[in-house]
Amino acid sequence: MANVSPDRTENNNEQGYTLIELLVVLAILSLIVAFAAPKVIGYFERSKTQAAAIEISTLMSSLDLYRLDTGHYPTADQGLKALIVKPEQVHNWHGPYLDRTDGIIDPWGRVFLYTPPHDGKAAVIMSYGADGKPGGTDEDQDVTSVH
Repeated sequence: MANVSPDRTENNNEQGYTLIELLVVLAILSLIVAFAAPKVIGYFERSKTQAAAIEISTLMSSLDLYRLDTGHYPTADQGLKALIVKPEQVHNWHGPYLDRTDGIIDPWGRVFLYTPPHDGKAAVIMSYGADGKPGGTDEDQDVTSVH
């Protein structure tokens, strides 16, 4: 027979979790996720709309710098890319006017829409939101520089 030290005793009553207990815990966790996930996704989508508004503000400032240097805003054909790459036949361009080359892309992966100023109206930069279509609400709402 093996020598057993007095502080070590054998315990054959191993304890663990039953299958029912594990299923109850999984059910509770599933309920928590089911209630919390829509809220988290809503915050995430709302933050994209807010990020688009901030990016539009930055683009408007960059357009103003471009105009100060060149004497005019980019044309519709040149678009916002003129803030990153010098257009042909443009003098006094001292860009790039954006730090990031992806700065003209909205949070949903589409290029911001740009309309140069005309008839006394200001330049307009906008994104159609998550759905990429005019109008909409919540994350599908249009985000624009015009207030």
